[in-house]
Amino acid sequence: MKAKIWTSLVILLLIIFLGAAGYNAWRLLTAEETAAQLIGVGAVLVIALGAWVLVRELLFGLGSERLGRILDAEGGLPEDTVERSPGGRPNRQQADEQFGRYAAEAEANPEDWRSWFRLSVAYDVASDRSRARKMMRRAIRMQRSESRS
Repeated sequence: MKAKIWTSLVILLLIIFLGAAGYNAWRLLTAEETAAQLIGVGAVLVIALGAWVLVRELLFGLGSERLGRILDAEGGLPEDTVERSPGGRPNRQQADEQFGRYAAEAEANPEDWRSWFRLSVAYDVASDRSRARKMMRRAIRMQRSESRS
């Protein structure tokens, strides 16, 4: 719950920032000087990029949370059995063992989004965030197409 409050606060601040940037971009676009107008166009592009990233990340978070709730209801959430150091670092050997188990599961069941969700969690525990996000995006796409069928 605490994480959701902080996330909401950051989103609110980003929206305020984008609104202020939009106001200033409008002022630049309506200026008489060409240089100011070009800067205004650049600001609009940056604002559009920021809004796109915000929406994309919100959809990612909502999608991964939805999949987690489904797996929890099914009793299929991966258990966190990896010990952590006082600083929070996972035990490398245990993380590698867990990763191997979930990688084998995903390889054996490539059409099941659940296996890719669990592999994503294993990547995250192994501190490979980029692959964890890639696997989670794959699981979200697979579950979405499965629910449409």
